[in-house]
Amino acid sequence: MALTKEERQKLYAQAKQLRNDIVDVTSWAGGAHIGGGLSVIDILTILYFKYLRIDPKNPCWEDRDRLVLSKGHAAVAYVPVLARRGFFNVEEMKTFNKFKSPFGMHPDSKKVCGCDASTGSLGHGLPMAVGMALGARVLGKDIKVYCVLGDGECNEGSIWEALMAAAQFKLTNLITIIDRNRLMIDGPTEKVMGVEPLPDKLKAFGMEVVTVDGHDMDGLSEGIDKALAGKEKPVVVLANTVKGKGVNFMEDQVPWHYGSIDAALKEKAHGSIEKMYEAILKGVSS
Repeated sequence: MALTKEERQKLYAQAKQLRNDIVDVTSWAGGAHIGGGLSVIDILTILYFKYLRIDPKNPCWEDRDRLVLSKGHAAVAYVPVLARRGFFNVEEMKTFNKFKSPFGMHPDSKKVCGCDASTGSLGHGLPMAVGMALGARVLGKDIKVYCVLGDGECNEGSIWEALMAAAQFKLTNLITIIDRNRLMIDGPTEKVMGVEPLPDKLKAFGMEVVTVDGHDMDGLSEGIDKALAGKEKPVVVLANTVKGKGVNFMEDQVPWHYGSIDAALKEKAHGSIEKMYEAILKGVSS
């Protein structure tokens, strides 16, 4: 179902808040994987604030939907999302990556309320998500399992084994979303270890593929709706994104895979986000 004007406004406003949170957390922590956090944040926003059937007051609810952030280095985005969704106090974000903090550079499901899987070793998230989806079927539960991958992570053979299993068992309760920002820690994906033609490869492994703009809430909503409606094949939503999206001096820049920011850069980053959303929110309000 298409987004309403009110939903669209709320989602973009929430994404704006979360982008500013990512900048703040990076500053407080002394550094973080900020580029990939900014590229994936719109995906996490629409999942947590529209689609996921969850209850922050009952985080261990057995019938909740699950989300596996396979690109666990984007914890700098994930922790603010969970905080703003109500799993813990937003003030706790200030402890990110500090001594005795529950929040490290990669999420730990034993420590982070609302986190369904410990991730960070790339290639492990989708296999876990396949297991969750199979488990839900065995238990006869109407549970959706969402898995968010990085595109550089698609170099891992375990990802493709998991895709084969998902197709073999027709896991239509599994929705895979790839954050296709085209950059990884060592450079452009296509120079380091090319994954193209990615849509054709995914289809060859038995997936249905929906390609969307990963920063457009309407496009993301349409793609996720198609995935949820799938009855014959599991669906991969291939979300084209920009690394560092919203912070103009970070956008599409490999060095900002991981980086630190001082007070001046923090202010500059917030200013860039504000400018971007002036145009976006004006457009969705008209």
